[in-house]
Amino acid sequence: MLAVLYLVLCFLLGYGLCSVVFPNLKNITGSRFSGEKLSLCSYFVQVPAWYLTGTVAMTWLTYLFAYAFKSKEKPLIYGNLGSMIVGGLLIVLLLWLSLRKHGKKTERQNMAWSELKKISVGEYVLMFLSLFLIIQLMWITFHVKNGELQVGYSVFSDFSPHLGMIRSFSYGNNFPTQYSHFAGEDIRYHFLFQFLVGNLEFLGMRIDYAFNIPSALSLFAAVMLLYVLAVKIGGKRSVGYLTCLFFAFRSSKSLFIFLSKVPEGTSLLAALKDNTEFIGYTTNEAWGLWNLNVYCNQRHLALGLAVMLLILLFFIPHLYALFERVKAAIEQREKEESTFAVAVREIFFTKEGWMIKDLGLCVAAGILLGILAFFNGAVTIAALLILFLIAVFADRRLEFLVTAVIATGLSVLQSSFFIKGSAISTSFYFGFIAENRTFFGVIDYIERLLGILPIVLLVAFLLSKGVEKWLMACVSLPFLFAFTMSLTVDVTVNHKYIMISVMLAGIFAAIAIVKLYEKRSVFLKAVCILLTVVLTATGLYDYTIVLKKNQNSLNFDLDDPLTLWIRDNADSKDIFLSSNYALNNVVMGGAMLFLGWPYFGWSAGYDTAHRAELVKEMYEADSSEELMQLVEENNIRFIIVDYDNRVSMDYNLDPYTIPATYEAVYESGAGDYQITIYDTKKAIGR
Repeated sequence: MLAVLYLVLCFLLGYGLCSVVFPNLKNITGSRFSGEKLSLCSYFVQVPAWYLTGTVAMTWLTYLFAYAFKSKEKPLIYGNLGSMIVGGLLIVLLLWLSLRKHGKKTERQNMAWSELKKISVGEYVLMFLSLFLIIQLMWITFHVKNGELQVGYSVFSDFSPHLGMIRSFSYGNNFPTQYSHFAGEDIRYHFLFQFLVGNLEFLGMRIDYAFNIPSALSLFAAVMLLYVLAVKIGGKRSVGYLTCLFFAFRSSKSLFIFLSKVPEGTSLLAALKDNTEFIGYTTNEAWGLWNLNVYCNQRHLALGLAVMLLILLFFIPHLYALFERVKAAIEQREKEESTFAVAVREIFFTKEGWMIKDLGLCVAAGILLGILAFFNGAVTIAALLILFLIAVFADRRLEFLVTAVIATGLSVLQSSFFIKGSAISTSFYFGFIAENRTFFGVIDYIERLLGILPIVLLVAFLLSKGVEKWLMACVSLPFLFAFTMSLTVDVTVNHKYIMISVMLAGIFAAIAIVKLYEKRSVFLKAVCILLTVVLTATGLYDYTIVLKKNQNSLNFDLDDPLTLWIRDNADSKDIFLSSNYALNNVVMGGAMLFLGWPYFGWSAGYDTAHRAELVKEMYEADSSEELMQLVEENNIRFIIVDYDNRVSMDYNLDPYTIPATYEAVYESGAGDYQITIYDTKKAIGR
């Protein structure tokens, strides 16, 4: 199958790229950031890096080749042909260079076997449980059964624009790219993961596999890289295990508040069993905004997180290097100069603090982080925030600068290519979505949202060394950003910055708990076990709710006549005037909607209110002349009239004008539930 070959090429291209641009990748697991030796399998970093770099590179190659042939009926044919040829040639070249550099095949095989022997029993358990959880979550929320595509209840809302975008590529020719729920303008939403999925479906992979396989690989890559990062900071595998546990199952007071509200005389177990909704006592928490469901309905997030973790593995050593250098200088000159004077000189006035030692690494990292922007722009911003604060007290600051300039430049270049006008609108916005956006109101919100995690992190801060204290401050910057800045009209999307900080802060919570557990006190060991239970209880219960909610689904016949008609008779240049659809068979056909469900377009920065007025005018038009003028002005190709139009509270459908003006090209159903599609290129009487 061509789609499987495409994924294989992604891995091979990634292997070749990493061998050349990240030659020291295999050495990352050999030691802690502080220098002590580790015995971690290098494949925990290498395999995710191969997938990430190769997939991002191949996706961009395919998109650019397809864009170059945008005037063709099927640009993806040329996109895949070009990317596979160029990608294949690059693979051959890079593998040849790698072979010359790394020696004979037998030597590499021996090295591979020695690396595999480093994997512990606990790590095998971690990989098995992670894969089980990831695969279960991906497939329970999105799968094909008995010829029907079943989209789970916990994800179908967010999947509306995602599936629309996917089908606009696999069924349509969305070049230049437009937002499928607000057709006719630019694309302001990071869409390249959806493009990857659409391309895999175009190449013959069934849509659930096309969506779930890269989603699962991305999330598994993030878990493994987070594990390595935690062990390199904490020095123990147990720190890595706990960090992954905290990543999967969030800390929150929600479960305990829920239990406190169970009426007297009611069984707590029965209350938990009977509940089928996400519990939450902060704004929008009941959406599943903070738990594993996020990785089910925002599949593109995991790939971004994994790339960010890889970048951090490259740059955090510079932070440790400066702290070690300053410590050594202070010890050497403590009788000659003040500690402060020595520290200031070593930090800011030595060549080690500024020099570039590995230009290739920082250039490659900048490119990777920059071209990630339209996979997930929030992760690119969060990574740059963290790197900025790390650089303040790190060696080789100019490497950080080179990386940031390249990443920012590429992000701006892509934004200018895809977006008309400004990509973001930055403004100060204190309080995120706290109900009371005052200082103490925000503190109360954070306490309810995160439970005892802030207290555990305070203990971790007190127990940590100077370099770890600064690293904790660095990873908290996206959290601070989320509560003080807004880049879009919908500040709720800042939740990703909070999740990123909490994910990384989990490393230090794990370090503190492991340190306390290793004390001889039985009491402290019991406290650590209790802390772990409390920190993960809400997240574990959330996981059961994800499973419960997705026992129900929206089902779509893979051979639905309406979906197939749109696939066969419309392309991505054809704009559909319709009711404000979220997810239905029209969206599944890849139709480009003049105005889909308004929240999606509004949160992406489009003027949905103006479009809603235009929709009203077209459906209420009482003469053919008025309708034809509006249709022409708004480049409408197809008009859909269905039950939703007839009962709409937003306008009064004129039942005569549209049928009297344009020819019906598709009809199904009867009475109020009849759906009719009119082709505006087939005007009656002309």
